[in-house]
Amino acid sequence: MNHLLLADAIINLLLGTFLVFFPASIVELLGIPMSEQAFYPSILGAVLLGIGIALLIQLKSVSGLGLLGAIAINLCGSLVLALWLLFGSLSLPAHGFVVLWFLVVLLIGISAAELVNYVKRRAA
Repeated sequence: MNHLLLADAIINLLLGTFLVFFPASIVELLGIPMSEQAFYPSILGAVLLGIGIALLIQLKSVSGLGLLGAIAINLCGSLVLALWLLFGSLSLPAHGFVVLWFLVVLLIGISAAELVNYVKRRAA
């Protein structure tokens, strides 16, 4: 079972890394459709990175991905989204930026709450 989780984690980490950086050369090499902006592929890549990290965490326990896995996935997604909002030169209306920043704050907030819950449960 651990070998399967490790293989799954490696695949997710590799795919996630490729998608986060979304190199046009890889897209061309693979023959997959190119996106006009790398926004959506990189967000998907961030989620795949989070899943890969969650699977690596799973290798150390037997309880499923659980809170730490959710934290890893949420933080990877929110970090890449925040980077897009800060440096991505996105042409969005003001309310689009507000909605996406709200999502970043929400994901970080829920991750913080989950981490506090996890630490409290471990201490008890």
